[in-house]
Amino acid sequence: MVHPRFSAQWLENYADPFAIMGLSVLADDRRTLKRYRTIAKLLHPDSLMLSSDQERENATQFLARLVNPAYRKLKQHKGRAEELATLRFVVRQRMDTVEPTTAWGRSLLKTPIVQVEAVYEQAIAELCEQQYSPLEAFESTTAALAELNLIYLRLKIGEPMVREKRFGVVPPAPQKEIEIAVKPVEPGSKPPSYAQRHYTRAEEYLSKGNLQQAINELKGAIKLESDQSKYHALLAKAYLMQKMRGAAKAYCRRALNLDPKNMLALRCAKYLKLEHPANELNWQTPVGKSQRNHPLASRKAEPTVSFLGRLGK
Repeated sequence: MVHPRFSAQWLENYADPFAIMGLSVLADDRRTLKRYRTIAKLLHPDSLMLSSDQERENATQFLARLVNPAYRKLKQHKGRAEELATLRFVVRQRMDTVEPTTAWGRSLLKTPIVQVEAVYEQAIAELCEQQYSPLEAFESTTAALAELNLIYLRLKIGEPMVREKRFGVVPPAPQKEIEIAVKPVEPGSKPPSYAQRHYTRAEEYLSKGNLQQAINELKGAIKLESDQSKYHALLAKAYLMQKMRGAAKAYCRRALNLDPKNMLALRCAKYLKLEHPANELNWQTPVGKSQRNHPLASRKAEPTVSFLGRLGK
């Protein structure tokens, strides 16, 4: 049965404040506030001057009866933690019945666990763009967002949840195929594994600026040998260079879990402002006028280097 908009029965369908706000369950204070301001601007009467009176009234109702209450629940860490605990409880109660009904949900459910966070964040980013523009898309888009949240929590059940800010997902530019020189194996030496060959090619692609090819090679390496910290660290670097911070954070964490002393992972984590799981980073605050605000600066002034040079290999 379809209930009228804003009726008590209709409002009961929207119990997930993260979905109402178009937010990932990993969102922090800053990200939550930014999203709220975006929605409030979309629903403001000044933005709907060319719309009908009914549409302006609907926008006012959306803001007052859905968005504002959801924001009050999520604007502080404690409130987000409580709402996240509620969603996790729902997932545990419905573990065997949380099945996807949308293409977004089916895609996420089939995603390898090491890529789940990146795919989830990208899906949230794309859906939230159409959630309140037009208003007719709200019901279907919010339902898809709520489903994504439940499936993500189902896949991550038992893992600690770390909320972080997201800087957006930027699609990579088309990349040209580049020939990679393969070094011959010396007689008597052990040939590199297939995973190591993927890794070597990825390093070559990165050095030539072909990010997407490097990412594909590293995914191939991880599929063959998922316990190698250096593969995850280099993939985090590649995603960071593509400005896909959500994916970069996921692989950076994995690299540090496998090897807490991996230097490339530590540099990426510092750039991404991640906390080391064992709090062993002991980073120093950079000094110097030209370096004061740069997250990858060393304690001594250094010559200007490229982005690749800052992260290192």
